[in-house]
Amino acid sequence: MDKETLRSEIFRHLDGVVTAPIVASLMKKEIIAFIIERQKMSLSELSEEFKANEGYLNVAIRALASQGFLDHEVDNQTDQISFSANSKTQFLQKYSLLYLKVISFLKHSTDIKDQINENSFIEEFTRLSDSVKDHFGIQLSDDNEEKEIQKQILKHIEGCIIGPVIVYLGMTGMFHKYFMETSFQAAEFHKNSENFEVILDFLAYLGWFKKTGGNYKFTETGIYFAKRAPSYGVTVSYLPLLNKMDNLLFGDASKIREIADGEDEIHVDRAMNVWGSGGSHSNYFKVANDFIIQIFNQPIHLQPKGVLDMGCGNGAFIQHIFETIERYTIRGKMLEEHPLFLVGADYNQAALKVTRANLINNDIWAKVIWGDIGDPKQLADDLKENYEIDLSDLLNIRTFLDHNRVWKTPENDHPTRVSTSTGAFAYRGKRLPNNLVEESLKEHLELWLPYIRKNGLLIIELHALDSKLTSENLGKTPATAYEATHGFSDQYILEVDVFKKICLETGLQIDKELFRKFPNSELATVSINLLKN
Repeated sequence: MDKETLRSEIFRHLDGVVTAPIVASLMKKEIIAFIIERQKMSLSELSEEFKANEGYLNVAIRALASQGFLDHEVDNQTDQISFSANSKTQFLQKYSLLYLKVISFLKHSTDIKDQINENSFIEEFTRLSDSVKDHFGIQLSDDNEEKEIQKQILKHIEGCIIGPVIVYLGMTGMFHKYFMETSFQAAEFHKNSENFEVILDFLAYLGWFKKTGGNYKFTETGIYFAKRAPSYGVTVSYLPLLNKMDNLLFGDASKIREIADGEDEIHVDRAMNVWGSGGSHSNYFKVANDFIIQIFNQPIHLQPKGVLDMGCGNGAFIQHIFETIERYTIRGKMLEEHPLFLVGADYNQAALKVTRANLINNDIWAKVIWGDIGDPKQLADDLKENYEIDLSDLLNIRTFLDHNRVWKTPENDHPTRVSTSTGAFAYRGKRLPNNLVEESLKEHLELWLPYIRKNGLLIIELHALDSKLTSENLGKTPATAYEATHGFSDQYILEVDVFKKICLETGLQIDKELFRKFPNSELATVSINLLKN
């Protein structure tokens, strides 16, 4: 079992989940053919020609560039974006119909738990899985470049089928040790064993299971994917949004996000998102141990009174923090005399509900409250009024959250800065200049300065890559999926170096000894920073 190859498959599967809806939507307007005909043009020209939402069109075009299908250029000096066809664009056009074949399945799979009982869904799954087995009737080309594109697109299609399935199996207990350590039958897991067996048979074809008679047993490959099921969770959780690609690109983009107070989000399956992020982020939590241990091994009078996890998700990080402090620090031996105040805050009610349940189940006492990362003053006031806790007395921590702040136009809405980011950013369909996005992050961080001077700010953050760099490293990074899902949902992930630059501009110092990035290369999409003012 080659782990590097299997990891590459996961990344390519995720690429497919976001690429398929984009290509299918552009095809309907014959935009790919139009680009080939024109060869090179500006984003504004294309947007005007097809009456598109320029912000989301930019996200879509950049995603295709990240996959190598186009070349994308950003001039932040003039705030102009252009793109051009390349040798791979013609092959994208030639095989683009393949993406259309999975669009219906992707739409149905947002309700896969119920759909799996429907014969029509299983028939559709069977048609697709059979087509995968014979490469949708495509004969691999003798031309190396064309063959690579064929393989790339076929792997995308496979990802569109596998992604929702593996998340469903992971969230419903299929990857429990009971099933992973011994053979089992379909009826042991699902009441509709006949339908479920169709899915298991396809996974057996992919090498995840060995089937003997009616029994299935995980292979090493299957165990590898099963343990990494949460890696699919975040991207697949955005299918409700990706399935509305036509509206995102050409419709009333703001309506897609309109909900009444108290209603659940409709652009993302938040429970799935929390499950996926909690599982896939656990490795970063372990690395953050160095930060936590150092801080809570200081003399007691220098230690924070507690920890606030802003954007607590499913509560996994709070649990990890408590266990780390309790087991490995001076503070852990003094909890009777110096109690540890734990606070989990989140903007999303579903996340708060999951956090409360998980912390109670693990016998961890913490305050779990609503909070907006973009309004630290309100959070500080609530903590003081309701719990007599000073926000500045806590170590502020957040994981993968600062990019997900609600967009506010910066007070300095004509900054003189020239951005060094190549990202694609939007708010409700309108394109946001990169210069403005950088300024927005600066003003956002400045809001937190009064509350982090004393104990600092620990940030685990997600980052973008240059689309050219991503296209040169397909299968080595999940950047395409990350940037597309976040771009279409109005989130603002910047490159590592750009993020660090803005922190320094804000007056925050980055602890160089504790700084980490993952992977530790130019392909870094995650960083861990301890910031002090």
